[in-house]
Amino acid sequence: MQRKIVGYHKDAEDDWVAELDCHHLQHVRHKPPFFNREWVETEEGRAGMLGSELDCVRCDRLEFPVGISEYKRTPEFTETTIPAGLLKEHNTKPGVWGLIHVLDGRLLYTLADGREFVLSPGVLGIVVPEMLHQVRADGRVRFCVAFHRKR
Repeated sequence: MQRKIVGYHKDAEDDWVAELDCHHLQHVRHKPPFFNREWVETEEGRAGMLGSELDCVRCDRLEFPVGISEYKRTPEFTETTIPAGLLKEHNTKPGVWGLIHVLDGRLLYTLADGREFVLSPGVLGIVVPEMLHQVRADGRVRFCVAFHRKR
């Protein structure tokens, strides 16, 4: 999934790390012939790449980022009270992650790319920012969604 570079910092080995708008981090080394990123060597080069996109494999793997916090939670929904908007394709805002917590029963969680997950108590659904998805009840269910972002 393509994500925008929003900042940089150096890691403990003195390599540059891009901070992405999804809150994941990605090394941006200039190590020819494997990585040809001369732009990372200068402040002007890095500044010129702010806003450009990198492929975030951690988003593709549904990896929940470190350092984000819950800021809001939905009420509990059941198979009869699931809002219509959740039953059709929808997404979260940029930078907003969700965790679907099934409290009882089973919930089917489907991503626009065709991946489908069966969520149950103890099996969280990870909602990646801006990734289209939908849910549907698999019989009786009770669940809520917790939203997370960087403070």
